Amino acid sequence: MANEPITASAASEWLQATRVYAMAAICLVVGLATGYVLRESQSPAPPPQPAAGVRPPAHPAGVMGAGHMPSMAELNHMADKQAAPLLEKLKSDPNNSALLVQIGAVYHAAHQFSEAAAYYGKAAQTDPKNVAIRTKLASSLYRNGDVDGAIAQLNKALSYDPKDANALFDLGMIRWQGKADSEGALAAWQQLLKTNPQLSTDRKATVEKLMADVKAAPGKQRGIEGARSDDGNKSNSK
Repeated sequence: MANEPITASAASEWLQATRVYAMAAICLVVGLATGYVLRESQSPAPPPQPAAGVRPPAHPAGVMGAGHMPSMAELNHMADKQAAPLLEKLKSDPNNSALLVQIGAVYHAAHQFSEAAAYYGKAAQTDPKNVAIRTKLASSLYRNGDVDGAIAQLNKALSYDPKDANALFDLGMIRWQGKADSEGALAAWQQLLKTNPQLSTDRKATVEKLMADVKAAPGKQRGIEGARSDDGNKSNSK
């Protein structure tokens, strides 16, 4: 998929509203990209993209040519190779939450969501009140098929910070896309808007557009791209 959803220096900024729907349509085919719209500069956790010097798996020369779609085995191999130096550091500092998050980000970027969740989970155990870590863990759990586990992590995060915009946004998205729970999604996004009056106009508009899409299709589980494609028709019919 923002951070993907994951961003590095741009982790402190949300993606512009003009990119949200295109990215979301891709992300939600295979799962949620946590916080791909909502990223805050004051977040206490390391950014969701691997830290400086740790890049998402790329196509190594001699292994995959231009245009080659890597297999899951190739992605796993690249992630293992990239995570190796971090894992070596972790041996002498096994409770280093920053290292655990970096390793989790490497595997998440490679779509190795089970491994990513394992490292994010260890980071959450080390730093249990870190809301940003729990939202990352929720993302990997969701994309690995554990919808209930993802919701549980987001609810836990919100027990520490009920106003966290990323957790509220992702909770709404998972409830909508993972549970077909329109009411739950709307409740989360309404809480987001209510408790975050500082939202910029474009970010607020992004959330409001998602809410409008949900309200326009009551009782139906619809993808963002589908909701967007006939948005004009729905508006004319009201």
